[in-house]
Amino acid sequence: MIEVTAKLVRSPVYLAGQTVECVITFSNPPVPLHMRSQSNSDALEGLAWASAQIHCQCSTNSKVALPESNSLLAEQASFANTDTSFAPCRGERGRIVFSTRPRILFCDLRLSTGENKSYLYSEALPSEAPPSYRGQAVKYSYKITIGMQRVNCPIKLLRVPLRVLVIKGLPESSACGDSEDLTRSNPFLETQQRETPLELGVQVLQNVTARRSPYFYNITNSRGRVVRFCLFKRKYKLGEDIIGTFDFTEATVQCVQFLVILQSEEEIAPGFRRWTNQSSSVMNYSKHHEMSFSMKRSQLILPIPMYITPAFETELVCLKWRLHFEFVTTIAPSTCHFDEDKGVWRAPSSLDVETMVWNLPLRIYPTTPVHMAHVLRPQIKYSMAI
Repeated sequence: MIEVTAKLVRSPVYLAGQTVECVITFSNPPVPLHMRSQSNSDALEGLAWASAQIHCQCSTNSKVALPESNSLLAEQASFANTDTSFAPCRGERGRIVFSTRPRILFCDLRLSTGENKSYLYSEALPSEAPPSYRGQAVKYSYKITIGMQRVNCPIKLLRVPLRVLVIKGLPESSACGDSEDLTRSNPFLETQQRETPLELGVQVLQNVTARRSPYFYNITNSRGRVVRFCLFKRKYKLGEDIIGTFDFTEATVQCVQFLVILQSEEEIAPGFRRWTNQSSSVMNYSKHHEMSFSMKRSQLILPIPMYITPAFETELVCLKWRLHFEFVTTIAPSTCHFDEDKGVWRAPSSLDVETMVWNLPLRIYPTTPVHMAHVLRPQIKYSMAI
């Protein structure tokens, strides 16, 4: 028996453009003491070959109509794109969106009892790859698949899932560095290593999401002003809190209660919709509900989960984020009255109300992979026996 262990060097979370590194160890475990007399301790265990490959699969449901030219199954596409029988997507649903060339780790490996050998597999993710995403109609998933085979035996596959984040919508200035080449150079100083485009992109991401510029919105209906809402910024990273304030002091329409929901809107591209009038899919995440009857001011603190996918767009699907507001207002003004017998304030027993809905678009960006791995603590080690 040979034990195969795959361990990611850093974490299973990467930004598009980063290099994935995985240490793959093949070991022949020692025979237990009570079985050594019944076995040949000098026996060798061998594998004919082993190979590794990164691939991204796209799974869809009945709401998506893919053209026949793109309807190749993952297993069929794997055979069509490689010259070997190694099919990393065998047995899985979906269609291949992206795949790297298979890399052979070894051929004809032989291990004696207690011996092990390790191999480093590294591969760079393309910057134009789609992000990992699990939606209502579309799913993108990344995996490292390690294939191995004994002589005259079926191929065994070990899969290591990855999560890929994509930075989209950054200013073009992120690709430009400082003009150090135009300044005089000092031969006695050590030359500093220039930052990679990925590092520059992360810096711009930090700057974009750190800027605070208050946005004020006067929310009204047909009868007048309901509330004045202030949002301190509209660009956030995963894991941040959405903070805002409500001001009812100048309202002409009384608000009884309000609800705020962080929503994602998944929209299928027109060329891939099953039906012409097909609507987008909306999912709810964090919620904030509060009673605002006779209240002058209130605040909003809405956390952004770390596990969600930031906004992105591919030829198949577009994901957007927004704040969904629901305000319950009274048709006729009403106030609390003081009960002199019991010495308490009482709210009206009944109200004529109506509900208004308002959506505010937001921009959510990814966070650094190190921060996400520290919070979520995903699994980085996988193993199997062959």
